[in-house]
Amino acid sequence: MKLHKDYYGYCYPNQSQKTALTGLLVVLFPAFLPNLFGPLSHTAHSIFSSVDQQSKLWAPLPNHGWKHCPEEPNSLSSSPKESTGYIQVFLDEGLNQQKMGICDAVAVAVAKILNATLVIPHLEVNPVWQDSSSFEDIFDVDHFIEALQGEVSIVKALPSEFSWSTREYYATGIRITRIKTAPVHASSDWYLENVLPLLQRYGVAAISPFSHRLAFDNLPQNIQRVSCKVNFQALAFVPHIRELGETLVNRLRYPPNGNPKGGSDSQDKANEIEKQGAGKYDIAAHSACDFGGGKAEKLALAKYRQVIWQGRVLNSQFTDEELRNQGRCPLTPEEIGLLLAALGFNNTTRLYLASYKVGHRAYMNLKTIRPNMALSGKLFVNKSMEWSDFQRAPSDGHKTRQGQMRLRKDKQSIYTYPAPDCMCRA
Repeated sequence: MKLHKDYYGYCYPNQSQKTALTGLLVVLFPAFLPNLFGPLSHTAHSIFSSVDQQSKLWAPLPNHGWKHCPEEPNSLSSSPKESTGYIQVFLDEGLNQQKMGICDAVAVAVAKILNATLVIPHLEVNPVWQDSSSFEDIFDVDHFIEALQGEVSIVKALPSEFSWSTREYYATGIRITRIKTAPVHASSDWYLENVLPLLQRYGVAAISPFSHRLAFDNLPQNIQRVSCKVNFQALAFVPHIRELGETLVNRLRYPPNGNPKGGSDSQDKANEIEKQGAGKYDIAAHSACDFGGGKAEKLALAKYRQVIWQGRVLNSQFTDEELRNQGRCPLTPEEIGLLLAALGFNNTTRLYLASYKVGHRAYMNLKTIRPNMALSGKLFVNKSMEWSDFQRAPSDGHKTRQGQMRLRKDKQSIYTYPAPDCMCRA
């Protein structure tokens, strides 16, 4: 099973300084392993002379007035009404989009909308990542079903009378039980008007494609609550993925040859990933920026943009300097080092880099550095700035960009901004 960079957020640094890392976000702690830097709080040595300033680097965020909502007393004991039929969803795009699609699918299937039984979603093979992993390969199915008991009926497979309703069946032609026109961010009323009649007539309906198919705005609170529960509680990785994550974190916490846990199959898998160096241009090639690697790197990026991103990265009308001033270029390893040094971290600090906005950290009120790309771009373009001036700018510019709670605005995702929809006032 291969890990997707757009979901898990792993960016593996190449030995060469040519490799450009990360896209829109640098996150210091992974969402699903919140205690990443626990041991480092005792060993990190700040370049600041003040001990107080050093301790603030690792200090948790103050309470922002939001907490997890208490479980409703009757939610686990209540049973859904008699099902109107079976809902199949075929999820396209990358794994992160598929994950949000799973949350949407559960909300659509719950009694509040269709009162349907959800079949474990089918994950399509993405044309970029080429990963054929199924839902069961990635997520703990039993935990998924148990966590949503009382909210929605879920089955691992269709009963025998519907065995004809397969992915291959829908791929061979237009079928009456398939919905292909579900709008992006459709309302709950759309599903009642367009999907419910199929369920009532045929007993099954397949929606494909399905990523991003439910609105974030103007939905009843009970539907939003179910989507939140799926995203933040019901979707858990299978044990071997969790073990691999723990292995990677353990390596970050301890120097080479100092790992107290010894070898394991997961460690061998991590070694294999590092050796392969696969996808070293993934995020860099998704921008039109130049990373200073000379002609060879420019040619490699051009080929990668054409083959992997299939021409979706067009030649920019802006120069490289203009793109950097606008904060539209991923940071290079050197730039990441300079930025973190200015914030107070030294070169013994071990980092986890992610390339997506993982909302779990906000949900758990954990510290997260969110780089000010426009500020950073202007600083790095200025080659004559003294270190003292350079150090002051990032420190001042990131005081309010360390994971402080931000309330969701219209059309923004509840999975990225969990407050107020997925959280309650403390």
